[in-house]
Amino acid sequence: MTVDGARTTRAERQAQTRQSLIEVAREMFLADGYAATSLDKVAVQAGFSKGAVYSNFSGKEELCMAVLDSIHEEQLAGVVEAFSRDTDLDGRIEAFAAWAREGLGQPRWTALEVEFGASARQSPYVATELVKRHREIRGAIAQLVRQVTTEAGLGDVVDADQAATTLLSLGIGLGTLRSLDHTIDVRVFADTMRALLRSSQT
Repeated sequence: MTVDGARTTRAERQAQTRQSLIEVAREMFLADGYAATSLDKVAVQAGFSKGAVYSNFSGKEELCMAVLDSIHEEQLAGVVEAFSRDTDLDGRIEAFAAWAREGLGQPRWTALEVEFGASARQSPYVATELVKRHREIRGAIAQLVRQVTTEAGLGDVVDADQAATTLLSLGIGLGTLRSLDHTIDVRVFADTMRALLRSSQT
């Protein structure tokens, strides 16, 4: 019992250390960029040894991937919350558009995404992990589309996988544009969603 308790405590401490490193690295990556942020700097800022960093992450690529995962989780949670509102489909689309105005195209994390994504040309690990994550995100969006259209009484008339690919591609492109020019209107998202649904009903 004591041994199990000790193991749990060690596991909890390691999880806390990992989370602290992700939070500190996130601020540093967003503030200074991927290339300018070293593991040494992250360790010092977080109050840990470099060994503590390597006991949780194989290197800077894996740490940055964890940071991007945390950003993606927040973004996806915002989308899910918008489409889970207690209203009709049009109201949910409007809630999504409202979220997009604030949550889409934040300059610092968009710049980090672009900078880190460029490293995929030299790193098979980064390329593989980004592909895996984009597929997971598309899958989550497709599941959300299925849920929303089913609740709206549209059944299987919408190709959820195709809609997810369209919306993710639009989101990436629009987010990049808005990171440079925040005046760009995000209502194109709402209009695209409505167009997808209208085409399915014809």
